[in-house]
Amino acid sequence: MKAMLLRENRPIAASPLALAETPVPLPGPGEIRVKVSACGICRTDLHVIEGDLPPVRTPLIPGHQVVGTVDRRGAGAARFAAGARVGIAWLRHTCGACAFCASGRENLCEAPLFTGYHRDGGFAEYAVVPEAFAYPLPSAFTDTEAAPLLCAGIIGYRALRRADLPPGGRLAIYGFGSSAHIVIQLALHRGCEVFVCTRGESHRALARKMGASWAGEDPAAIPAPADSAILFAPAGELVPPALRALKKGGTLSLAGIHMSDVPAMRYEECLFYEKNIRSVTANTRQDGEDLLREAAEIPIRPKVTLFPLTEANRALQMLKADELQGTGVVVVG
Repeated sequence: MKAMLLRENRPIAASPLALAETPVPLPGPGEIRVKVSACGICRTDLHVIEGDLPPVRTPLIPGHQVVGTVDRRGAGAARFAAGARVGIAWLRHTCGACAFCASGRENLCEAPLFTGYHRDGGFAEYAVVPEAFAYPLPSAFTDTEAAPLLCAGIIGYRALRRADLPPGGRLAIYGFGSSAHIVIQLALHRGCEVFVCTRGESHRALARKMGASWAGEDPAAIPAPADSAILFAPAGELVPPALRALKKGGTLSLAGIHMSDVPAMRYEECLFYEKNIRSVTANTRQDGEDLLREAAEIPIRPKVTLFPLTEANRALQMLKADELQGTGVVVVG
């Protein structure tokens, strides 16, 4: 099969993904093989490719927002019929036995495996996943619309949940990439007001078009204190100003898997008055199911830019340069 293969961790500017012919994977017991139609790109892919996350294996096929149809089933796999449309997300295995798994917090599992990191992902014609970690996809979305929901959507949903946004409350979003443009639709549908703080004028224009009541570059210029905030940009220096812009008792949710160091901050102006900071680590399968259901009810309409499989490097280069609006999606086949 054709796949974009990572053989060595290097900056994305060096185009480290190379088109290769690799064996078609076979599903093991309890697994399904998916014929891939689309795979969303994500900043986490950059962290894997460039080595920001500790390298765990090469060669590797990245990609963890995978949409396709069930092509083959391994022994004992009966959850999906052949030809069923499914999604594969970042979380692909948990131990099921540790204290976190036993208490419904499988996102904190002591021995997790992730798609496009520990195991091959979706920048390829076929991908394999345990059937228990695949998602049935609502018919409300095309394949390319569904792809961004499988990480940008799920992580954004968990970040919003962790931010404790009250009904009709005010949400501040820092960074306006793939996850943020899905979260703004969720928040507005729930009757909330949204402020967006982001560097690029094109991103600010998109935020206004999508319903943000304010979009600017300077956190200090946010027009009113927010009940909740989500930091999507991997920039630790934004944590203090985001906290300063919160109401008393407000919560800042940190959505990134990787972030630059958070600088020292003054306790009274940033953390006093029972302000909260919460990080986000992966997701549970329940997060994914809840997001897909709510997204179909709204319905959310992810904004996508399409690339052929062979242009995965270029798509990721554009993502790193903040030149994409919404989500880049690699179309396979």
